[in-house]
Amino acid sequence: MIGGLKKVGLYLFAGASAVAIIASTAPTAEAQYVTREEFEEFKKSNAKVKWKGAPQFSSWDGEWKFKVRGRLQVDYNSIDQDPRVTGEEDINSWEARRARLGVEGQVPGDFKYKFEIDFADSDVDVKDAYISYAGFKDWNNLEILFGQFKIANSLEGQTSSRFITFMERSFLVNAFNLEPRALGIGIHAGSDEDFGWSFQTSYNGASIEDGADWNDAPSIWAIRATAAPVNTDEAVLHLGGSYRSRNNGNIDNVSELYRYRSRVGLHLSDRFVDTGSLSEADDYWGLEGAVAWRRFSVQSEYGEITPDLPQSFKSMSNRGLSPNYDAWYIYGSFFLTDDSRAQGYSARKGEFGRVKPNNPFDWRNGGWGAWEIAGRWQQINLGSDANPIAVATNDDFCDPTPASQGGGDGCGEQEGWTIALNWYPTNYTRLMFNVIGTDVGGNFNGFRGADIDGFGMRGQIDW
Repeated sequence: MIGGLKKVGLYLFAGASAVAIIASTAPTAEAQYVTREEFEEFKKSNAKVKWKGAPQFSSWDGEWKFKVRGRLQVDYNSIDQDPRVTGEEDINSWEARRARLGVEGQVPGDFKYKFEIDFADSDVDVKDAYISYAGFKDWNNLEILFGQFKIANSLEGQTSSRFITFMERSFLVNAFNLEPRALGIGIHAGSDEDFGWSFQTSYNGASIEDGADWNDAPSIWAIRATAAPVNTDEAVLHLGGSYRSRNNGNIDNVSELYRYRSRVGLHLSDRFVDTGSLSEADDYWGLEGAVAWRRFSVQSEYGEITPDLPQSFKSMSNRGLSPNYDAWYIYGSFFLTDDSRAQGYSARKGEFGRVKPNNPFDWRNGGWGAWEIAGRWQQINLGSDANPIAVATNDDFCDPTPASQGGGDGCGEQEGWTIALNWYPTNYTRLMFNVIGTDVGGNFNGFRGADIDGFGMRGQIDW
């Protein structure tokens, strides 16, 4: 027993001696201090990531930002084009309406950039491609744009296709080309305060795709201003107006004439109201208004355009021809769920943005996303459907060239309705269902007018 205790004591003594020897040979621990300058450098070398549909990377100080952006919209259209009257076949087809990919970001010095390409229709088109200086934040967020960007002319035209209520924009926007992109310089400013406002103006020419082909590019001057006397998460009152003046240029020494035409409410339809190419220049003005209150919203616009005809057209009659075309729409929407368009409104931009469901879709936990129903009525007047030499008035003109030769036999009035059901499962996804009915005025093979009906649906994701 005594011998066993001695052995244990010897083992303990040997272990303690080993620990002491190891400790004596180990380096002495010293406190490490980091200077403020070193900490600031550490922060700058570490990026922050914020998810906005896709990861957005930014430096610790926010001077650098970078994000890959894009959208995919896949559509189905089924359209009865009244073949007996119009001579155009019915349509049942799918298409990639938009397939865009791009980048956006910011570099030190308050410079921003955006570049986006659309791959739809088996073609590659450059959409936005601009740089901007945004160093005037204290001056009502003043920003100077240089490059190709969307010209500000209309509430619906300015609203991104990701956020419009219906699958296609109105006759007004479609016929008067109120969502074009062109190279130029622009100034944007605005405020998101309780009484919000926006101001946009620009001077533009040709687009990137067409710019190299023009000997004398078009000149486009546009201005738009909006006010939001009511601007909260529950209620918005939006008022605005815009003006645009265009002069066409010439391409390969041939004068380009502006043309006014519109589809019937779905993208794959034919354009039955069509003036043909007839205008050397034009002036557009428009008014816009919208109210959003909790689940309910109403939006409307009116626009009028005055083309300037070539002398060759004017000489066709002993009267001075001065056509004047107009269009308007009004629509209302209502959310079946506890959601609102008001939450996505930006007074600084003067446009509605993303609908963010309060209860995103989650079948495991009972989330249903946001559900919206909407109805729209719209009308456009592109002049008479008869020969202009015989019946032209100051407010009534159509290109006399037959439609078979690219003219505007069918030009005249068009009015129609759209009923929509939209489902927003999450912030960045949407399913859309549209039913349309359109009454097209005009002279079709001896018939006066045509009735076009259709159904469309869209699956959409953006990031």
